[in-house]
Amino acid sequence: MLDRQAIADRLAETGYVADGGLATALALMDLLKRPLLLEGEAGVGKTEVAKALAAVHRTRLIRLQCHEGLDRADALYEWNYQRQLLAIKAREGADARESEAAVFQEAYLLERPLLAAIRQPVAPVLLIDEIDRADEAFEAFLLELLSDFQVSIPELGTITAVTIPRVILTSNNTRDLSDALRRRCLYHALDYPDADREARILIARVPGLDTALALQIARVMERIRKEDLSKIPGVAETLDWAAALVGMGVGRLDGDREAVFETLACVLKTREDRARMSRAVVERLIGKVA
Repeated sequence: MLDRQAIADRLAETGYVADGGLATALALMDLLKRPLLLEGEAGVGKTEVAKALAAVHRTRLIRLQCHEGLDRADALYEWNYQRQLLAIKAREGADARESEAAVFQEAYLLERPLLAAIRQPVAPVLLIDEIDRADEAFEAFLLELLSDFQVSIPELGTITAVTIPRVILTSNNTRDLSDALRRRCLYHALDYPDADREARILIARVPGLDTALALQIARVMERIRKEDLSKIPGVAETLDWAAALVGMGVGRLDGDREAVFETLACVLKTREDRARMSRAVVERLIGKVA
């Protein structure tokens, strides 16, 4: 039976506050045994979903960080060439074929994230982060692997998955992903949380933060994201800001405006954005939530 509320409750226990749509998508991922593609701006919490899911299932999180030029060796496996060379030198004078067979063994195999994920005795969470940064050739290779959950290593043969990992792919939408990949995955778009949900996230994640201050911070952040900024702050920045304010003993945003202004170093990460958020702008934003 599909129980999205139970999943939302279990995620909340780890400190991740999910909306109904995400909880349903995660429930469907388990029900249908399909990968889940999460798409959204940087900072909305896509990677945190995978971390929370691994915590919920008390299993290992295996992360493949995608980047331009990522290839099979980076993602799947490669051989430990240095150890192989040492082993070959140690066997000098032995039959060449025997030497070759001796060094192409498990002991010399270096697992990369994809191979490690399918060889775990307990199904892990496999996070394929920022798939849109990898090129189309790698995307096609990945699609084949996710379909069969097996890989062929010429020297060892075909390795079939011991367990099927829960797979989460994330994308910042910097390029269009293929229709083939989208068809293979379930899909959910993540956006910045509204003020009420962000306040709940803060209360769950920042020790010593009271409800009133959490709501003030969340409402100011909601307004900051509507300003003309070059880098919109994400939830991680909100958490840092809240922790800084609590650490400085700030009880209300309108109670210590100087501390509020100075701690915006947690939120604004470019010179231009810091200049745009003048004291007058900050005063205006605080005034709306006080």
